[in-house]
Formats: sequence, structure tokens, C-alpha cells
Amino acid sequence: AELSVEECCDKGVEWANKNRMCASLPLISESRECSMTQEQCCRSQLEKQSCSDGVEFANVREECDSHIGENSTCEAEYFKTCCYCCLLGKAAQLQGQSCEPNPKMGYQCGIVFRSCCGKGQEGIDLSISDDAPRKEQVEISKEELDQEDPYLHDGCRGGGPCSQQCRDTGSSYVCSCFVGYQLQPDGITCEDINECITGTHSCGLGQTCVNTLGSFRCQRDTSCGTGYELTDDSRCKDIDECETGTHNCPPDFICQNTPGSFRCRPKLQCMSGFIQDALGNCIDINECLSTNMPCPAGQICINTDGSFTCQRISPSCGRGYHLNEDGTRCVDVDECSSPNQPCGEGHVCINAPGNYRCECKSGYTFDVISRTCIDINECRRYPGRLCAHKCENTPGSYYCTCTMGFKLSADGRSCEDLNECESNPCSQECANVYGSYQCYCRRGFQLSDIDGISCEDIDECALPTGGHICSFRCINIPGSFQCTCPSSGYRLAPNARNCQDIDECVAESHNCSFNETCFNIQGGFRCLSLECPENYRKSGDTVGLEKTDTIRCIKSCRPNDVSCVLDPVHTISHTVISLPTFREFTRPEEIIFLRAITPTYPANQADIIFDITEGNLRDSFDIIKRYMDGMTVGVVRQVRPIVGPFHAILKLEMNYVMGGVVSHRNIVNVHIFVSEYWF
Repeated sequence: AELSVEECCDKGVEWANKNRMCASLPLISESRECSMTQEQCCRSQLEKQSCSDGVEFANVREECDSHIGENSTCEAEYFKTCCYCCLLGKAAQLQGQSCEPNPKMGYQCGIVFRSCCGKGQEGIDLSISDDAPRKEQVEISKEELDQEDPYLHDGCRGGGPCSQQCRDTGSSYVCSCFVGYQLQPDGITCEDINECITGTHSCGLGQTCVNTLGSFRCQRDTSCGTGYELTDDSRCKDIDECETGTHNCPPDFICQNTPGSFRCRPKLQCMSGFIQDALGNCIDINECLSTNMPCPAGQICINTDGSFTCQRISPSCGRGYHLNEDGTRCVDVDECSSPNQPCGEGHVCINAPGNYRCECKSGYTFDVISRTCIDINECRRYPGRLCAHKCENTPGSYYCTCTMGFKLSADGRSCEDLNECESNPCSQECANVYGSYQCYCRRGFQLSDIDGISCEDIDECALPTGGHICSFRCINIPGSFQCTCPSSGYRLAPNARNCQDIDECVAESHNCSFNETCFNIQGGFRCLSLECPENYRKSGDTVGLEKTDTIRCIKSCRPNDVSCVLDPVHTISHTVISLPTFREFTRPEEIIFLRAITPTYPANQADIIFDITEGNLRDSFDIIKRYMDGMTVGVVRQVRPIVGPFHAILKLEMNYVMGGVVSHRNIVNVHIFVSEYWF
């Protein structure tokens, strides 16, 4: 029966666990999908094992380089990646840094980083107290928050509750262990697997299994035999008896070590032509008895003391034969090799032992009338049967040719397609087709209509969609294009198309003086000196002066200053916002949210009134009251388009009216800068 995808995957995982490789996978099904599933699951399991081994190595050795070496396999790369990421996580924990990795490290590296770092940082309270400088509340969407922290909703953030590996499932988390460990009943902690007890080790006969953390090793328990000794790593090493002096060679012999033994060789060496016996005596070698026949043919061998001699035998030869160069034997005379051509034109001479005969050459036939050999026209005699394309007759033979776009095959008769692309006829890319070829271009180029070979650059910036490729300006380059941003105040975004504003205030690249506050706007910055009026002081002055985009002044009356105490204005705030030039303004844009702070008396007895008192040029803004989450909020909206650059100071009032009298008033001065946005 055909195996399911799950069964094919299980076979791949089982093979990876058993062999630690995915080569030579057994064929378990004729299905191509099953084979692909089996190999993919095997490779995935190997990657998991290699990563687990890398994390374990980092935890035990506190380093990675001694294991990696020169190995460049995929498994070694996963081992190195997980080992390095674990060391980075442990280093962050020791230095008291955050356990949240850089997202550019990658998802897998981030999981290992958090797992090895341990407990993550606690959440940071972003709320602002009433006594500290505060920004006006601006809504941030969930998508923007996720982009700032991609692991915000990860249940495994900071390693999670798991002791080794953690996987977030969305609604919960699942703990798993490294290779060589098993998950405990609590579903969180991991315990080492004793492969020696469970019988899952691979030690063979003559070896003893020794358990280690996360693995095991095999130790030899039998001796190596005579001539060998056991090393510390359970291997057998040859004993050099000549070096240790444990041989028994006589004084006239030299000891020569051999694998597992030794050999004694006499010091006295015999001359050439002699051989030495076991007692060291030199005995003559009878070379004439050798199977190699030391003398050439036609000569006899005579042995001498330490050598031999050869004597020549001179035979006599008959007609058609002669002595060879050595004069030892008779060989046939090749009459056909004579320059006199004994058979004449059109014939072929065939040599025979002691004689020769004449026949017509191949490709010729004997003419009984002229009694000569004449050429055979094979192309006319066998039309369409000799060559695949064209046949050309030659004296005594013929040859085949092919039409354009083909070449002659090795058999000299068939024609095969000629790969014209090997000669690089195209300026960029070439595709061979049967009997011809086709040129095509790489991305960013188009084929010339003139010659069909050259490639011309495509000006992407001049295309109908060119104006939408870059947010600011498009520059064409060969085969592609480049986007640029304004010369100052912007930098190119990571997608290489949009422009990002440079916050000069954060980068400290502004030139504001100490008494001025730097406010970032799109494409630049502004230095503003905002001071509190008389009877008001900056909130948080006793703590320290900080550069922020909001300055809040609270009422601070001198003793016995009754008019100051009775003044309903309690706070005066200065804030700065940067707005874009809306090119397509179709509906009001909500830009500022004023949250009403309830006075000491009950809120249901007071009416809160929001108003724009100054700076509303051309009635470009309005303010409406809204109830959100049980609070009263004043929403400032832009109702008309504004073309930048533009700067206005919008004065807003938030009045608490009780019994027809303003009992409490907060004033907010909003500095609005309008400029172009290059997203």
C-alpha cells in the first residue's frame, strides 16, 4: 500500500537519528513525493540535531572553534550558528544586557539566544507621571508596535519557562529537549538519556558503553594482541621493538620494525648476482633459470659466478624471408612496403607469409574491359542511405556533410544539433534550440530589435510606472536603477526605495545651544527656546533638565500672591509636531489628543470645554470633544490641506466649567511644522 506523508517523514527522521546523515536513503516507496518528504524530514532532523549539539557544546565548553575545525558541511554550519548564538546569549546575561536579540540575527538564532540568555528583561513601564515631562498622547497601531518588537507576543520570549528549547504555538508554548535528553513529566525540564541503559548506543563487540551528558562513548575492553598496545583513546598502536630494545636480533644483524612484529637483517651485504641466506652467507644466483629469460630470442644463456653470458644462434632463411635485426630468427619480407608499388595504381597490395597478392582498394571495383580498378560513386549507388543530410563522393570513398545549425556525429554519418551558444554569439544570455539558437537578456535589459543579439538597457525611471518606483528621485543605471533622497535630513530606507527622516536630535547632530531645545521635523530640526512665564516653573526642574519635544509649565505662586492663586490657568504646555503635506486630502486627519485630567472635585459636576484660541490660520484646524475609555478627550483635527514648508503656533485651551465659571484651565501651545514627506 502507498505510504502516507507522515509515514514517509517518520522514516526520514528515523534514518537521521540512526545514521547522522541523509546520504543513501533507502527507497521505501515508488512515489516521488514520498522520497522528497523523506529526504526533507531527514535534513530537518539533522539540522535540529546539529543545532542541539552546538548549544550543548557551548554550554559545556564555553567555546566553539575547537569543534568546528575545517568542516564545511551543512550540519557543521548549523552547529556553528547555534553554538555562536548561544555564546552570545550567555554573554548578554553575564553583562546584564537585554535577552532580546537583534532581529537581523534571524529567527532561529533569536530562539537560541533567548534560551541561553535565561530569564528575559521585565517589561518597561512607558507611562508618564503627572510630575514628569510628558508628550501628548498619539495613537500607535498594533501593526507599528509589532514592527518595533517582532517578539512582543512570543510566549517563548527570553527563553520562556522551558529549560532547553521553547516553541511558541500562538495560543501557548511547547517545550522540547536537545538530542540526548528527554522531556520530564512536568513538560518543562529535560533529563539526560542514559543510552547505555536504554540500549540505544552503537557500541560493537569488544567495546563498553560509557554514558556522557547528552551522548555516550565506546571504550575498548579487549587487548590488542602481540606487538600492539592500547592507547588512551581505546585504539591499538604498533610497538616498535627496535626502538624499545625488546628484539632478539644477533650482533651481526640489524633490527627492522614491521606492523605487530620485527625483522632481523644481516649487516654484511652481498654483491650483485648473489643472494644472502639466513646465516648471512652469499650464494650465486643462476640467472639462466629465471622465468624472465635474460637472453633475447635466438641466443642461449650460460651462467657464470655472479653473472651470466648470452651466445648467438645464426639460422638460414628461404625465399620471401630474411633475418631480423638481431640476426636470431627468420621473418617475412613485406613486399607491399616497397616504394615500387608492385600492384600499380588503384590496387591494394596484401602481404602474405613469404609472398603477396594484389586486390582493388576499398571504394574501387575491377573493370573487366580496362582490367583496372575504377572508383565507386557510393552517393549515387546508395542515395539517402549513407548520410543523414548530404553525401559528397571522393576517389575510393565518400564523406557526409550537414546543413547549417548541425554538425557531423562521431559515426561520420548522422547529424546532431550544433550548440551555437558555446561560441558566445549573444551579448548576454543564449538558449540553444534545435538547428539554431535564441538570444535573451538579463533582468533590466531588452533584446535589440536591430540585430536580435545585443542587449539594451531598460530605463526603469522612464517607464509609465517610473514615478512610483522611488519616493523621491529615480536614477537609471545599466540593468537596474537607484533611488536617492534629498541631500540633507533624509537617508535611504532598507528597502532602497523610500526615504527615512534623520532624527538629528537623537543623533546629536544638531547645533542647538544649551538653553535651546531641539525638535525633530521631517527633513530637519528646529531649535526653540521655550521658557515658562512668571509664576510658573518647568515640571521636573528639581530632577534635571532634559531635551524633549514637550515642555510643561505648572503654576508656582509666591507666598500670599492671591491673584496668582485665583488664576484658573494651572498648566501651560509647549509641544511640537511635524505634519506632512497631504497631496490627496479627502477627510479630516486627527493629529492631537488632549486627555482631560479630572480636578479634585467630582467630574460629573464639571463641564469640560476645548477651544482653539489663537494661530488657526485659514481655519485649517478644529477641535472636537470625544469620550474614550471613560475619559473626556479633545481631538484636534486638520480639516484643510496645508502646503509646506509652514510653521504655526496653535494655542489650545482646556476649560473646566462649573456653575458657568471656569474653575480650572490648561493651555497647550502646539508648534506645528509642515514639510514634505518622502516615505
